[in-house]
Amino acid sequence: MPAYNKVTQTITEALRDICGKGSVFTDEEKTEAYSHDETDAAEYGRSPEVVVLPDSTEQVAQIVKLANKERIPITPRGAGSGLSGGAIPWFGGIVISLEKMNKLLELDKENMVAVVEAGIVTNDLATIVQDEGLFFAGYPMSLQTCVIGGNIAENAGGGKAVKYGVTGRYILGMELVTPEGEVVRLGGKVFKDVSGYDLKSLIIGSEGTLGIVTKAIVKLIAYPGARSDILALFRTPKEAIDVVPVILTHGVTPTSIEFMDQKSCIASCKYLNETLPYENCGAMLLIELDGNNGIRIEMDLIETGKLCKKHGALEVYVAEDKNNIERIWNVRRNVAEAWKVISPIQSLEDIVVPVSRIPEIIPELERIGKKYNMEIPCYGHAGDGNLHATLVKDPSMSMEDWKKNEADCLWELYQVTNKMGGKISGEHGIGIKRREYLKELIDPAELRMMQAIKKALDPNNIMNPGKIFT
Repeated sequence: MPAYNKVTQTITEALRDICGKGSVFTDEEKTEAYSHDETDAAEYGRSPEVVVLPDSTEQVAQIVKLANKERIPITPRGAGSGLSGGAIPWFGGIVISLEKMNKLLELDKENMVAVVEAGIVTNDLATIVQDEGLFFAGYPMSLQTCVIGGNIAENAGGGKAVKYGVTGRYILGMELVTPEGEVVRLGGKVFKDVSGYDLKSLIIGSEGTLGIVTKAIVKLIAYPGARSDILALFRTPKEAIDVVPVILTHGVTPTSIEFMDQKSCIASCKYLNETLPYENCGAMLLIELDGNNGIRIEMDLIETGKLCKKHGALEVYVAEDKNNIERIWNVRRNVAEAWKVISPIQSLEDIVVPVSRIPEIIPELERIGKKYNMEIPCYGHAGDGNLHATLVKDPSMSMEDWKKNEADCLWELYQVTNKMGGKISGEHGIGIKRREYLKELIDPAELRMMQAIKKALDPNNIMNPGKIFT
């Protein structure tokens, strides 16, 4: 373990001097909520020594300067909705939660940008700008709970990434507190910038290991007024997945192509007390199209439906009104929650492969699941190759067997993904959960480059240590 110092009473009082007494707490009853994210708290949870809630960039910078001087680890935290252990204080120390820094600072309609604090809830931003006819297109599926700072740290993706891309495409600039407590401003309200190294892009997706983003300049686009969705039913998961590359190479660019196998659909429907016609199908595709030309959307919708039928769809249902669209999307959004109810012990993965290799991965998941005697329901963002293969513990399996099978199963799953030209995480990040696997699969030279960057920017290794690599 690195030689970090403990948070003393003197340091705690210094933190209170910076942020105010009510924004610093050490009692276990309050700090417990900051000891875990959405990964298994029993396996990954670690308690911070102190939690600090700053309300300005200046306060964040003072906290970081103090921590760097005293060699105390820092864990930046947004909403704690991550799935890789990225916001867990692995070495104790100080958790800096940005929950108080949650304001929209400026809505600049002339430049089509919003300037926000890092703690603003992503859904709040999306709602505010929508009322002005604008759209933040880079949000993830968990937009109602996650915050912009966390989205930037993970370069979060979601269901609309097929057409619109992920968070990083929409971050034009940021205010960053470095691991040594300096405040730097990267990028700006410009769409082009080759003025030296692209440090902004280096920070995006760095999982809070290279600094703390306190403000962001977010690119907006015009809100697409027309929207329609298709629910296509297929006999088998492979048949459903096979049609994805066909759709993407046929001249239509869907907003989303989401996949659910039958197990996932049934689980979510039961969880929501919802009904979808899943009895005779093995998998579903939820395909969304949007834009500003309703006639064009309708034509593309018809063409996409025909493609699905031509390539084996049993039925194709069109959902054009808001209520039906929300019904089927609600089923997709709640798959993960439904499986948590069925089996709280699981490993939610987010492998990603090239789109052309998607049809090959489904049979591999079935094979690996049988080999290790576990269910691996699969759902996710088929349109960009990002699938949530979820290892689920059978209630009858002992914890000892589960731990061994889980580790072996994950290793084989990651190896298969790697051989297909894929990556072990498309949107959840490496964090604590996948760091041991990453170092075995990544090019050693690439790993050394990452470590060199970390050492250069964070020489005392205080900024979110233990994440991505040990």
